Amino acid sequence: MDILKILSRGTQKTSKGVPWGPRNASKLPSGSKPNPQLYNDEVRGHKRKRQHHNEAAAAQPELPEIDFFAPKETPTKTSPSATEQVQETLSDAPVKLLSEDECRQILRSHRLKFTLLSKREDPARVKKSKKKKSKKANQEEETAEKKKDDKPQLTPQPLESFADLRTTYKIPRTVSENLHKQGYRVPTEVQLGSLPLLLRPDLALAGEPDLHQDPDFLVVAPTGSGKTISFLIPAINRLMRARESSGEESSRELEAVIVAPTRELAHQIANEGKKLLEGTDLRIMSMKKGMRLALEERSGDTEADDAGSSSDAGSEHESDDDESASDEEDAKESKGSKNVSRPDILVTTPMMLLNYLKSGPAGTQKVLSQVRDLILDEADVLLDPLFREQTLGIWTACVNPNMRISFWSATMGSNIESLAMEHIESRAKSLGITPKPLVRLVVGLKDTAVPNVTHRLVYAGSEPGKLLALRQILRPTTRDESMPPVRPPFIVFTQTIERATALHEELKYDIPLEAGGSSRIAALHSGLGDSARAAIMRQFRAAEIWVLITTDLLARGVDFAGVNGVVNYDVPGSSAAYVHRAGRTGRAGREGGVSVTFYTKEDIPFIKTVANVIVSSDKQAGRTGEQAGVPQWLLDALPNVGKADRKMLKERGVEARRSGSKAKITSKSGYERRKEHNRQGAIENNKKRKVEAIQVSEDEDEWGGLDD
Repeated sequence: MDILKILSRGTQKTSKGVPWGPRNASKLPSGSKPNPQLYNDEVRGHKRKRQHHNEAAAAQPELPEIDFFAPKETPTKTSPSATEQVQETLSDAPVKLLSEDECRQILRSHRLKFTLLSKREDPARVKKSKKKKSKKANQEEETAEKKKDDKPQLTPQPLESFADLRTTYKIPRTVSENLHKQGYRVPTEVQLGSLPLLLRPDLALAGEPDLHQDPDFLVVAPTGSGKTISFLIPAINRLMRARESSGEESSRELEAVIVAPTRELAHQIANEGKKLLEGTDLRIMSMKKGMRLALEERSGDTEADDAGSSSDAGSEHESDDDESASDEEDAKESKGSKNVSRPDILVTTPMMLLNYLKSGPAGTQKVLSQVRDLILDEADVLLDPLFREQTLGIWTACVNPNMRISFWSATMGSNIESLAMEHIESRAKSLGITPKPLVRLVVGLKDTAVPNVTHRLVYAGSEPGKLLALRQILRPTTRDESMPPVRPPFIVFTQTIERATALHEELKYDIPLEAGGSSRIAALHSGLGDSARAAIMRQFRAAEIWVLITTDLLARGVDFAGVNGVVNYDVPGSSAAYVHRAGRTGRAGREGGVSVTFYTKEDIPFIKTVANVIVSSDKQAGRTGEQAGVPQWLLDALPNVGKADRKMLKERGVEARRSGSKAKITSKSGYERRKEHNRQGAIENNKKRKVEAIQVSEDEDEWGGLDD
C-alpha cells in the first residue's frame, strides 16, 4: 500500500469521472426548477383556455433553485413590502364556477378520477326468483346488473390556482398568506382535485346534494405530489371556521388527529403544519413519550380496549413505537411532564396514542370525543396487519358523530378499501347514525411510480457483485456506461438493520477526503436513539450527508426535496414498497431522479413484482423501446411470482439475507473470512487453555490437610 498516495488524497483534485461537485446540477432534482404537476394532457376536441393562469404564473417571482453543493447563505427576513403585496394579491373576488363539461375536461387532462365508493342500497329493489332462462338471457341480465352496480363517477370543481383558495373557497387570510410566502402558486394534481371537495363540498359538488355534508375521502396519489398540504389545509380551515362561528377562540380542544406510521413522518407533518399556522392561535403538536392530553374518560368496555398492542419488531416497516425508552431525553420528559398539553391538531404514531388512550384506571377508556377530523397518512400501512389493530383502536375511540375520516397513500389495495368501507359502516351502526358516503380520488394509475423518475434493473449476480456495483456508482470512471448516472445525494435501501450497519461500515471510507470522507455517509434505522436519528435527518437535509443508508423506515412519506436517486441494494418486499422507495426522488415534479434496483440469483424468483411496476410506470410516462427500464425480453424471461412467494417476500424479505453467509455484506472473499474465523478461534482456544492451566496450578498448590 502506497502511504504517500493515501496521504496526498486530501490535496489532489478528483478525476473528471468522479461526481463530487456542482456540475450539471440544473439537470438533477437537487438543482432543477420544480414543476409540481405530473400530468397535463391535451384532450381531443377541446382546447383548454388557461392563458390567464400561465400569465399569472409568469408574473409571480420564480422559486429559488435548490443546489446541495452551493455555499451556505444566511436567511433573510421577509420585507414589509412583500407582505403588503401578498395582501393585495389575496383580495376577495366573486365566485366563478366552471361548467360540468369544463370540469370533466380539466380532470381528464390531469388524469384525475373521482368515484363514489359507498352507495346506499335501494330498499325497493327485490331479488327476482330464479327461473330457467337461456344462456343469452342470463348474460344480458348479468350485464345489466353490473351496469347498475358500477360506481358512479363524479366531476367536482378543480382548483386552478392557490389564489382561488381565498377568493372562491374563503380560507382564512392568514393561512392563504402563509401559503403564498412558501411559494405555492400552481396546485399539483392531488391538490387540484382534493382541496375543493374537502373545503366546500357544497360548492365543489353542487349537483350532488347527498355529498354536501363533508363526505369521507380516500386518495391514491403518487409520492411527492403534495398530499400533506392537501389534508392540512382543510383540517386547519375547519378548525378556524368552527372557532369563528362559536366565538370560543381561547378554548383548547383536540379536534384533529393525524396518524402516521413512523415518528420521522409525524415530525415532518407537524413542521409543515406549523408553517401554515404561523400567525394564528392554533397549535399543532407531534406526540411524544410522557405527553398528557386533556381527554374525556368513559367507563365500560370498548373495542379500543381489545386493540392489539403487539407489533413485529423485526419487520422492516419498523414501528418506532415499539422501541424501549432508551433515549435519555425521552426518559427525562416522561418523568417531568406533569402539565397537560392542549393541541388543536395532534400528529402521532398509532401505538403511542393508543397506549395513552388505554392508560388510566381499570374499567375506564379515554375517548376522542371532540375530534372532527381523523387523517390516516400512509393508510395502506396503517390498516395492514402490522398496525391494523392499533389504528382501528384509535378510530373506535373517535366517538364524534360528525367526524370525517380521510385516507391518503400512494398505494391502496382493494382489500384496504373494503376494510375502510366496512369499518365506516360498523362505526355508524354503533353510534346510531347514517354512514357518510366515501369518495375516492385516484391520480394517474394506481400502484405506479411517478413518471418523472427513470427506473433501472441491474443484475449483480451475487452479494459481492452488488457491493462492487454500488462502489461503481460512488466512484464511476469517465467512460463507464454500465451503471446509470446517480449523483449524490442519494438513498440506499437495505432489507434489515444489520445489513444497513454492515454496508455503512464497508463504504464509509469510499468517499475521497477532499469531498468530506466518512462524514458524507451515514446509516439511519430504528436501532438508533431519537437524538441520533434526528441529527442524521437534519444533516441529510442540510446536504452535510450525501449517501444515506437506511431500511424501509424512510421509505414512506418522508420528503427530501433534493434527492437525486434511490438505490435498492436489496429487492423491495412488494410492489407497494418499490413505489414508495422510488418516490423518495423526483419530488414535486422534479425531473432527473433515478431509481436503481440490484438483483442477484436469489432474487430472480421475486424480481418480476418490481419489473411489472417499472413497466407500468414507463408506459404511463410514455417511455418505450430503449428508454424503458425493463426490456421486453427480460420481462418475458422472468418467472411469475406465486402468491405464497409474494406473501413471504412481504413479511420476511429474501430469507437467504437473514442468516448465513448470504446475509453478510463484505468485500472479503470466503477464504479470507474463513482464515480470519480460524485465527479468532485459535486465539480463543489459547486463552481458554491458559485459564485452565492457571486453575490447575492453583488446585495443585492448595493444602490438602494432614493426609498430605
